[in-house]
Amino acid sequence: MPKHLTSGLPRLSRTHKLSVAGVATAGAAALVFSIVPGAGADQGTSQATAVENVKPVAFSAVATAAKTQQATITQQADNSAAKGKAEAAAEKAAKAKAVAAAKAKAAKERAAKAAANRSEVRTAIPAAAPKPAAKPAAKVYPDNLDGWIRESLDIMAKKGIPGSYEGIHRNIMRESSGNPMAINNWDINAINGTPSKGLLQVIQPTFNAYHVEGTSWNLYDPVANITAACNYAADRYGSMDNVNSAY
Repeated sequence: MPKHLTSGLPRLSRTHKLSVAGVATAGAAALVFSIVPGAGADQGTSQATAVENVKPVAFSAVATAAKTQQATITQQADNSAAKGKAEAAAEKAAKAKAVAAAKAKAAKERAAKAAANRSEVRTAIPAAAPKPAAKPAAKVYPDNLDGWIRESLDIMAKKGIPGSYEGIHRNIMRESSGNPMAINNWDINAINGTPSKGLLQVIQPTFNAYHVEGTSWNLYDPVANITAACNYAADRYGSMDNVNSAY
């Protein structure tokens, strides 16, 4: 630059020079970028294409992660709900069990109390004395020859005196024809003053000697007469069954 053009201007320092150089360089770079648009356009297009190619991949990964996270949250919620239901059911069962146990305990206590009350009542009221066993009804025999023989046989069985219905009946019919008041006033006994009397024609001394306890002392009593006569025949002949004539 001609000196006369610069003589009135201030001198630039080193710093001012570097600043100017930087601005110049930046302007040159801007000029180059604007002059060569093709390279910049292609690079911009490539970058745009890269961004477009990256965006779907990035969004797809985010969506997948979101879905996975949502599924995990849902599963956790389901698990939590199931656990809550299980715990509620367990608590309900425990309460039911406790109620049942309380009822059973109360019932047991009531039963024990009732048993204690019954025991107290039994202690307070003495049990009635047991009634004596009823005696068997006395056997009834008909008041005829059949009844007299059967009653005599029962007494003889208790006293161990042998004899049968047939043997007794046979000798009665021969001696008195079944008349309990029959009396013999013509045989040797009558001549001696002790006539034979009754169903089996027994004299008084023989009746007195062979009288069986529990029967009448009346010689004409049919049962007493038969029983005493059979007792005498058993002693002398072994049994009234062995007597077939006057004895």
